[in-house]
Amino acid sequence: MLAAIVGLVAALGLGATGEARAADPVSSAPTPDRWTDRAHGFASLAGGTTGGAGGKVVTVTDQAALAKYAAAEEPYVIRVRGSVAVEPFGSDIVVGSNKTIIGVGDTGEIVHGELHLAPGTHNVIIRNLTIRDSYVEGDWDGKTTDFDAIQMDTADHVWIDHNRFTHMGDGLLDIRKDSQYITVSYNRFTSHNKAFGIGWTTNVLTQITIDHNWFTGTKQRNPSADNCAYAHLYNNYLSAQVADGDPVWTYGNWSRGNTRMVIENSYFDGVQHPYQADATAELVQRGSILKNTSGRTDAWGTAFDPHAFYDYRLDPAAAVPALVERFSGPQARIGH
Repeated sequence: MLAAIVGLVAALGLGATGEARAADPVSSAPTPDRWTDRAHGFASLAGGTTGGAGGKVVTVTDQAALAKYAAAEEPYVIRVRGSVAVEPFGSDIVVGSNKTIIGVGDTGEIVHGELHLAPGTHNVIIRNLTIRDSYVEGDWDGKTTDFDAIQMDTADHVWIDHNRFTHMGDGLLDIRKDSQYITVSYNRFTSHNKAFGIGWTTNVLTQITIDHNWFTGTKQRNPSADNCAYAHLYNNYLSAQVADGDPVWTYGNWSRGNTRMVIENSYFDGVQHPYQADATAELVQRGSILKNTSGRTDAWGTAFDPHAFYDYRLDPAAAVPALVERFSGPQARIGH
């Protein structure tokens, strides 16, 4: 599969003039299974993230059923079939511990609502969903609402995988207030201002893996990582960034506060400030490709060694656009 994708990339002419890159780091870890239902990265540590495994499997088609099972005390695997419209507009669906919420095929979606993980929530998997359209017309900066796609405060062991987040009222994904052991993989962040924020804390505790995500048509927080103990970003694709002339708050990856960040083999195409770091933060970058970019590309400090925490395999940076376009977002074969 990987060889076929790399061949496709070569045929498409990626890696042409105008790109800046370093040599791809080599990994000896096993080839990744892009369909696996087992969490990887930081979400796999300290007992792992299994969601509702072992609990009853239910299928929901409306808000009442989704809210009932998501907030239940016992574990559930909750299959979302079709479109679930949430009322009132922008309301929360509270997600309790030991839950898997997964779209059935590529048509499961939550419209006008947020999945919310309150403090103390743990062991949650959210996969294969589209969460969309709580945007308040005229409020591009999200100042009048807090209508995220997913928001969590002081949660741990959460895996967010193969989702599409678009056109919400504030952030798309907010990981806040000392949440730990998080993996965000193979998602699409589209048509939005503030895509993906991490932090809202003075503590330096959060450990997060962010891989194979596609940020396209977004402006800032792609992601913004504030006071993360360890932020490992690899094989992400940033393209077609919103270009509104903002010289500061249009950017790609930002290592903020006292964050230690490692970026590997990502692909930045049409991005202002692809990656940057505060003076108090650390950022190590290796193997990424820059195409049609401008502005800051900060790198200083030693950050950390992700291999000291878990095994992973890097895809070649040149293959990332084709791989991520193919494998990110909801997939027809997941959730059946």
